[in-house]
Amino acid sequence: MDIGEIIENFEFLDQWEDRYRYLIELGGGLPAFDEAAMVPANKVSGCVSQVWIVAAPGDGPDPVIEFSGTSDAHIVRGLIAVAFAIFSGQHASAIVERDEKEIFARIGLDEHITPQRANGLNSLVARIKDHARAAL
Repeated sequence: MDIGEIIENFEFLDQWEDRYRYLIELGGGLPAFDEAAMVPANKVSGCVSQVWIVAAPGDGPDPVIEFSGTSDAHIVRGLIAVAFAIFSGQHASAIVERDEKEIFARIGLDEHITPQRANGLNSLVARIKDHARAAL
């Protein structure tokens, strides 16, 4: 799903209970993640929940990178889906330059997720950007 559509859907939902349900729904839409990829090298540290991501960069000096991932927590899978909507399928240079904080603030994540989940989300974004820097 495109991040613009996700933002519109968040803006349509007035109650945070509905937004949490929507986050869970987004997480449920993540493609199946290969259990063989659930190894320490793919685990995102700094998350209270277990989170794994894999980057698949394309060719060239500024490759497009596709991300896949999962978590053992429903809401965290939704946060992963939001992060992937922002970053996956983008050129590595765009990933490094993208300011996700404005998007997170626009949909209220900065105010409505626990500090532990916020730390985990920041760790996830840092890992995504590390993959992008490594691909450049």
